[in-house]
Amino acid sequence: MATWQCVKQCGACCHLDPEYRPNLHEYLTPEELELYLSMVGDGGWCINYDYDRRECRIYPDRPRFCRVEPDVFKDMYSIDSEDLNDFAIECCQQQIEGVYGDRSLEMLRFNQTVGYIAKLD
Repeated sequence: MATWQCVKQCGACCHLDPEYRPNLHEYLTPEELELYLSMVGDGGWCINYDYDRRECRIYPDRPRFCRVEPDVFKDMYSIDSEDLNDFAIECCQQQIEGVYGDRSLEMLRFNQTVGYIAKLD
């Protein structure tokens, strides 16, 4: 069974371009939407994304909408904790495909990490 987990140095979720996330107002509070939009920088990337290290500069203090946690997903998307794993995997795959492509190294690494495909030796 596949098990969701964040893959270090992926960064696909840091691509915040609202053009590709048209329904933000449906699951973010007005305050969160304002914060979200203030975080969008060049090319739609989060201003807190470190391109060289490919990681979040504020990870421990990142906003609620950047967290994959049962209570957050229940509140924002009405996803029950027993459905979170599959939902999070699908969300990541869609985001990675949109940012890097469905045959990208990031997609391969994600699918290997969560257990969708066997690790290559």
